[in-house]
Amino acid sequence: MITFGCIGCGNMGSAILGGLESQKNVSLIGYDPSGNVPCTACDSNIELAKQADIIMLATKPDYVESVLEAIQPALSEDKVIISIAAGVSMETLMKYSGGKCPVVRCMPNTPAMVGEGIFAFCFEDPALTEKQQTAVLTMFEQLGQVMVLPEAKFNAFTAIAGCGPAYVLYFIEAVTEAAVSVGFHRNEATEMAINLFKGTTKLADDSDLHISQLREMVCSPAGVTIAAVNHMDRTAVRGNIIDSIFEARDRGIEMSK
Repeated sequence: MITFGCIGCGNMGSAILGGLESQKNVSLIGYDPSGNVPCTACDSNIELAKQADIIMLATKPDYVESVLEAIQPALSEDKVIISIAAGVSMETLMKYSGGKCPVVRCMPNTPAMVGEGIFAFCFEDPALTEKQQTAVLTMFEQLGQVMVLPEAKFNAFTAIAGCGPAYVLYFIEAVTEAAVSVGFHRNEATEMAINLFKGTTKLADDSDLHISQLREMVCSPAGVTIAAVNHMDRTAVRGNIIDSIFEARDRGIEMSK
């Protein structure tokens, strides 16, 4: 039995705890200053660290240093720390944990809340054993797609997959507003926009055709769709999306310094 402890039980921490709840060989404990913990609650960070085999830091980046320093006395080489704090480097995690146990960097995204997340893991701490790495991967593979990446790619991953749900939701909002503008009631417009993305994503996932081919299937010669797509190209929608991801990546790099 592995005891998995989560420090910080906000949206993402709670989502991960909820996803792990069905795993029979995992015991869940949590601590949050608010007292809102969706599993067995601990009275303090240090109490959790003493009990847990795997300690997940699901706090804001600004709190990582103080939390790690507070739990240092409870750390040992047979425990693992997983940090999902954006922009907090492996070097920083290793520094403030005092090198007393292996650290892992993880970047999830919000679809993890419905079991459809993407998780990037960095396993570059030489103190991490193969057994510990396997245990972490086995647990998280049941919550969504898992990728093992070098830390050098973490800012890029964050800009694409970590921030990505906001981009998709932004586009859904825009389609919804357009539908309202042409006469649909807001509830109809919202449902239509959500199902548009849901169905199209499933089509792209299930099809053997390239995404570009699937798009071209909708763009009949001299039709209404190609008129819309041409307008997007003339107004550099594609280029602006790419540049937005670059902006997010560069901001992540700044935060990591």
